Amino acid sequence: MAHHAGRVAETQVEERYCRCGYQVAARRWRGPGGEIDLILRGGGRLVFVEVKAAQTHAIAAERLSRRQMGRIAASASAFLAGEPGGQDSEMTFEVALVDGKGRI
Repeated sequence: MAHHAGRVAETQVEERYCRCGYQVAARRWRGPGGEIDLILRGGGRLVFVEVKAAQTHAIAAERLSRRQMGRIAASASAFLAGEPGGQDSEMTFEVALVDGKGRI
């Protein structure tokens, strides 16, 4: 059930970014550090997004650990190796929190 809820949350977040003009570069991209839920392009930059879903936004936020942030950064670095700007690419790391009512 939690796996399905996570996929639904990822889809909601992706749709929100796309409505704001971003394009999906990758979904659930797996690098050496692990999986990155969404990688988007917009305004000349890459956005690496981790999606966390729980009953409340606060609980969702607590589910992102320092260790996981390090793994996401390692995977992002591997993704950047295939980009024209490489490690110098403009980028941000974002966390999308989705509560039990689907609010982002």
